[in-house]
Amino acid sequence: MVTFERCITFLNDIGIQTFYRSVGQDSFLPGFLIENGTIFIDKNMLQYPGDLLHEAGHIAVVPSADRLHLTEKAIIKRKDREAEEVMAIAWSYAACMHLMIDPVFVFHEDGYRGGSNAIMNSCSKNEYIGMFMLQSIGMSTAEKQIKSDETAYPRMIKWLRG
Repeated sequence: MVTFERCITFLNDIGIQTFYRSVGQDSFLPGFLIENGTIFIDKNMLQYPGDLLHEAGHIAVVPSADRLHLTEKAIIKRKDREAEEVMAIAWSYAACMHLMIDPVFVFHEDGYRGGSNAIMNSCSKNEYIGMFMLQSIGMSTAEKQIKSDETAYPRMIKWLRG
């Protein structure tokens, strides 16, 4: 749980609030509930603690005006849902690298429809499409765009979309 607690501290530090409470059986992922841009965590229900970073990625990549009203049901209905999904994946990989966490923590074998290894491989080679989307909205920089004061993905310029 040390890794999980590091993730909690990181999320709270960048402005994604997390709180512990019972979330019942109604959540999309066991142990997590998103309400009004806040992640509620039920430690007794958690199956995959690393899912926290992916869910946080959804909150991080939506425009700031939408963030305070975001719920897990609203994520599914968003018009840019597919784009935000791949950005959340790339964001969560970048968060793993930032926190020096093995990305298997997020990309476990039971997630991502069996594509976890392919996603990690693509992200590690800076080839994952979500990475390019993060660059296009100014959250990260491409290697060829690096200036002296910037670094490329998986490093982030900012953790929350403006």
